[in-house]
Amino acid sequence: MKKKVIAYLHTHWDREWYREFEIFRLRLLRVFDRVLDLLEQNKIPCFYFDGQVGALLDYLEFRQEKETLIRRLCVEKRLFIGPCYCLLDEYLTDRKAFEKTLEYGLKIARDFGCNDFIGYLADTFGHSKNIPAIFKEYGIDKCMVWRGCGDIPSEFKFNGINTVNLIRGYFMDIFSAPMSIDEKAVWMKANLDKIAAKSSDTLLLPIGADHLGVEPDITEQIKAVNERLNDYEIILGSPFDYFEAVKDNFDKFIWNDELRDNSKTFILSGCYSARTKLKQMNVKCSYKLALADKYQKHYGSKYDNVIEYAYKLLLKNLAHDGICGCSTDAVHRENMIRYEKILQIAETVIKELKLEHPECLNFSDYTGVVEFESQNIEQDAQIIGERYGFEAALLYATQKIPVTEDYKKIYTQIKELVTSSDILKITEKSIKNSHISLTVDSSTITILKDDKKCTLEFERWIDEGDTYNFGALENDSPQKANIIGTEIIYNGDLRVGLKIKTTFFDIIAYLNKNSELINFRINWNNTLKNRLWQAKFNLAAPIIETYSEDMNTIIRREFDPDYDMRKHLPKTRGIEVKTNFAPMQRFVGTQGLGIITKGLTEYEAVKNSIKITLLRSTGVISNPKNPSRSTPAGPPLEVPEAQQLGENTAEFSVGFFTPEDYQKYIDEVFPMIVV
Repeated sequence: MKKKVIAYLHTHWDREWYREFEIFRLRLLRVFDRVLDLLEQNKIPCFYFDGQVGALLDYLEFRQEKETLIRRLCVEKRLFIGPCYCLLDEYLTDRKAFEKTLEYGLKIARDFGCNDFIGYLADTFGHSKNIPAIFKEYGIDKCMVWRGCGDIPSEFKFNGINTVNLIRGYFMDIFSAPMSIDEKAVWMKANLDKIAAKSSDTLLLPIGADHLGVEPDITEQIKAVNERLNDYEIILGSPFDYFEAVKDNFDKFIWNDELRDNSKTFILSGCYSARTKLKQMNVKCSYKLALADKYQKHYGSKYDNVIEYAYKLLLKNLAHDGICGCSTDAVHRENMIRYEKILQIAETVIKELKLEHPECLNFSDYTGVVEFESQNIEQDAQIIGERYGFEAALLYATQKIPVTEDYKKIYTQIKELVTSSDILKITEKSIKNSHISLTVDSSTITILKDDKKCTLEFERWIDEGDTYNFGALENDSPQKANIIGTEIIYNGDLRVGLKIKTTFFDIIAYLNKNSELINFRINWNNTLKNRLWQAKFNLAAPIIETYSEDMNTIIRREFDPDYDMRKHLPKTRGIEVKTNFAPMQRFVGTQGLGIITKGLTEYEAVKNSIKITLLRSTGVISNPKNPSRSTPAGPPLEVPEAQQLGENTAEFSVGFFTPEDYQKYIDEVFPMIVV
C-alpha cells in the first residue's frame, strides 16, 4: 500500500536578500499573479504564503485590484496568510518585537478572512525555546521548523506545542528543474525515502523555494510522477491537512530545549556577528521604541499609530537576511535608513511627552546615575561632555522656531536620582567604589568584587569566512592587544573613568557612584579586513555552562570547554563545523560574572574564558571556500561594506551577579526613565 504524501505549494519570500527590496517586489508581482491565476482557475487547490502577511501587503501596493479575489480565497481556505507580519530571526530579536509581528500579522490576516495559523519557522537559523510559549499566548497551537533539529522526527512536541520538523527542508524546487518526468520520479523517490525514515505513514512535502513561482502544469507533473512511484502517492493539500492526519503522533517525542544542532542542517551562526552595526542599531531602536511606547500609553496613547508605524519599520529589518547581515550592501544601507527613522520617531515622542509633562514623566523605580543634556548646568550634576545645538523646547514647540542666537552650548551631564553615601576613588591605574574595582597593570586589566575576580584581554583572529559563518584557520593563533598606558578622563563625585591605551584601540572604562558595573566603551578606526575581534574574560574555572538572555528571559547552555573548532573543520561536502559560539541578546553570564552589551550579540566559551565578539569583518555573502562550512549557503556576492572599515564602536558593562538578578543590571544599562 502506498504511503500518503501531503504536498503543499508555497514560496519562501525574503523581502530583500541578494537583491534589493524593490527588485524582489517586482518579481513578487510575477510570481503571485500566477499563483492567483492558478487558484482562480482551480488548477491548484491552495497556496501557503510563507507564514507572513508582509509580502502580501507589498504585492497589494501595486495590485489593489486583486484585493477582493485575495479576500475570497482566504475565506475559502485556499490562500493561507499570517500569522506573522514579517518572519523574524529568533535569536537577534527581543520578545516585544516577536509579539508585535504576531499582533500585527494576526490582525491583518484575520481581516482578510484567514483564521487558520501555524507558527511557520521554515528557514530561521535555529529555534529559540521561548518561541512556542509566545505562539500559545496568541492562540497558535501548531509550529513548523527546519534548521537546528538534528535527528528529531517529523512530528514532535516542542516546548508544549505540536511541531513538524521539515526533514528535507522547505526548499523543494524539483518540479521547476530542467529534468524529465522519469528523472524527477527517481529524485523524488530518494527524497521521500529520507522523509519517510523520520515520519509516520503520512509524509509532508513542501513544493517551493526562495522567490519561486508555481509551475502552471504542477498538477499534471505530480500525476505523472505518481504513476512512476511504487511506494508513495503525492496529494496536493495544505499543512493543516497534514497536522490533522498525524494529530495523534506529536506526544511520541518531546523536546523542551532550544534547537541549535547543526549536525544535519546549517544554522549559520556567524550571522550573530556579521555587520555589528545592524545589531547595535536594533538594540538601540528596540530600547527607545519600548521607552516611547511605555510613556505614550501612560499619557493617553495619542501616539499609538505613530508607534505602530515605527514598529512595522523595525519588523521589516528583523528577518534573518536583514538583522543577520547576510544581504547586499544596498539592502543593509536601507536597513540603516529604517533604523534612523525609528530613532527619529521614538526620540521625538519621548521629547514631546517630556515637554508636555515635565512634572511627572518619570514613574520608574530606577535610582541610579542618569545621563541627560541641557544648556543649563544643574545643581549637583557632573559635566561629562558638551556640544553646540538647540534646546529641545525650541525644536519641539509648535509656536516657536529656533534662530541663530539660540544655537548654544549644550552640556552632557549626569546626576544621582537618589543620594547615596558611596565614594568614588581613582588613580592613574585604578577606579573603584564600595562595590567593585578595576585595576590596570603593564599587561592585565583586572575586575574585582570581594572574592570574585576576572581579567580582561582583547584579541583578534583571521577570518576566511563570510556573512554566514566565521571562517577559522586550522592552525591560527590570535594577536593580542598590549597595554601601553592609561589616562584619567573622568574624575568627579558621580563618575570616574580611565582611558586605557592598547596596541589595538583606546578603551574607556568608567564607574558610576553606587554602581556595581564597570562600563566599557571602545571607539576605533578599523583598517583591517577579514578579522574577528573579541573581548576575552578569563575566570578561575573552565566554562561548562552559560546563562544568557533570550526573548527577555534567561536560558542555560552547556559547553565542552576543551572543544576546538579548528580541529574539526569539515573535509567533505554538506558539513558546517560545530562551534562554541552562541547568540545572546543583552546579557551573558557564567561563574558569577555578568556581561551586559549594547548590541554585541555573540559570545564564545573556550577553556576558562568567555569571549564577546566586538566586530567580525568579511567581504562576501557566501564564500564557497569557507573552511568552516564545506558548501555554499548563498550566492558568492562581494559585500565590501561588511568589512566594516572605518569608525566602529563597542559598549558593554561588567559586574558580578547571579543570572536571577540580571534584570536589575539591565535596568541600569537600559533605564526605562526620561530625564
